[in-house]
Amino acid sequence: MRAMILAAGFGTRLLPYSNSTPKPLFTIGSRPVLDIIIRQLLDAGCRAIVINTHHLHDKIASFVAKQNYSIPITVRHEPEILGTGGGIKNVADFWTREPFVVINSDIVTDVDLKQVYQFHLKHPHSVTLVLHDFPRYNNVTVTPDGFVNAFYNLSDLRKTTHEDVLAFTGIQILDPVVLQYIPENTFYSSIDAYREMIAGGKKIKGFIVQDHCWQDIGTPESYRKAAFEQMAPDAFRAARTGYRDGKIDRTLLKGDGSDRKWYRLTAGGTSLIMADHGIRQNKQLAEADAFVAIGRHLEAAGVRVPKIYLYDTFAGMVFMQDLGDVNLQQVILETADQRAVITCYQTVILQLLKMGVAAANNFKPAWTWQSPNYSRELILEKECRYFVEAFLQTYLGLKVEFSDLAHEFSLLADRALEYAANGFMHRDMQSRNIMVKGGKYYFIDFQGGRMGPVQYDLASLLIDPYVDLPDALRLKLFDYAAHNLPPELGISLQQFRQGCVYCALTRNLQILGAFGHLSKNKGKTYFENYIPAALGTLEKTLSDEVGREFPELKKIVEKIFQTI
Repeated sequence: MRAMILAAGFGTRLLPYSNSTPKPLFTIGSRPVLDIIIRQLLDAGCRAIVINTHHLHDKIASFVAKQNYSIPITVRHEPEILGTGGGIKNVADFWTREPFVVINSDIVTDVDLKQVYQFHLKHPHSVTLVLHDFPRYNNVTVTPDGFVNAFYNLSDLRKTTHEDVLAFTGIQILDPVVLQYIPENTFYSSIDAYREMIAGGKKIKGFIVQDHCWQDIGTPESYRKAAFEQMAPDAFRAARTGYRDGKIDRTLLKGDGSDRKWYRLTAGGTSLIMADHGIRQNKQLAEADAFVAIGRHLEAAGVRVPKIYLYDTFAGMVFMQDLGDVNLQQVILETADQRAVITCYQTVILQLLKMGVAAANNFKPAWTWQSPNYSRELILEKECRYFVEAFLQTYLGLKVEFSDLAHEFSLLADRALEYAANGFMHRDMQSRNIMVKGGKYYFIDFQGGRMGPVQYDLASLLIDPYVDLPDALRLKLFDYAAHNLPPELGISLQQFRQGCVYCALTRNLQILGAFGHLSKNKGKTYFENYIPAALGTLEKTLSDEVGREFPELKKIVEKIFQTI
């Protein structure tokens, strides 16, 4: 058996995702579809494969060259696309006298290719097309005895009472005689060749499949559907021993500030969470890559995070442990006993400090997708400038320029780094990112993790406007953290406290920038409810000796309070 994988196309229906990745290298469960098809052909007994290519042909050739397949695989580039028939004719030198398999590179299926090939060998006709009932694509009429009668345009199809209408799966077995019906060096469809054969009295046999898996990946929607349908059952098998395939229900969960979509999947009494980051648009490290790499590292370091069962960072899908719906914000707001609140925060603080030390060991900067560490540039651009442009200018409409505060922002960045107790830094350690299940606390949304001051995470937790802790309690908890510092951080009590103040200030600017952006640019106006609390914390931070270091920033905050 020899086979051809049709992989020459423009990839236009998959734009913009196909700008940097050719369609055959889109992944399902982190495996390129092209590799999945090659392995299926190997399992069916194939002894040689040819692949035609066009768009991003060099990337397909490079991928094949890097694999260690047990059979020879030839890649044939088409400078000008020749169509399905023209592509088959263009590799005429590859074929022997035996029947050969042709399969599209944009399908995911469990059709038994060996069974199809054996079926073809047992009948005298030169073409076998694998057909199935797929209403969206049904355009092939088939006689009661299983022969293809005609191919229609979907818009022109008129179903007759004597014929079934089915869809072509993109899998076919051909005898070399078919090459005689295809002209050389020109664009030509294999369907046109089959129409000519039928018109000349030749018969084309249909192999009709049922109860099978089949999905094309020709559009973003169909690719996402194929990725989910293939991966979700595998995720449940990874999560629960003895899981049997069955219906999987998917419920969209309420989102937050992120553009990601979150789903709860349920099947057979088990539930999982799927985070959908969206399809990767370029070859650069994506948010999904960081989510998976950092999440798995944190789990290995003993940090309580959701267990990741399965992922595909190109498709953007991550399947993980379901930690329920209760977060720290809900627990704190529903707890009237302040002693219980203090105990809760103390437990989280100890867990946070432990993470800062444990996760710093063997942490790889290459995992991060924004910046490898909490740097001066990040503070100035992603926190200070963000505050000015997204909050002061866009949200409040104030005529304030970054340059007006550049000197103070530069000083703030220096101070935050000067007193840093460096370790692993979550960077969004707020109450909605801490889930509570079975009396235990779990950290989520860790994809922004990097090396940086652990004081930043502590400040994020304690100035969190979603909870808005009383000042006295906030100071008490800062003091608790200072007296429980892991010795591995190597910082004095006084330095740690100073770092907390400056990190609280940079975090406060970031929070207001985010609320301004989400409310004004993203239409998520419910974040406006938390702006007063965030502004109040900023005003209090600048009301003491810290305000004397940043007089211009303090004036702007005072002006805001005068106008609202």
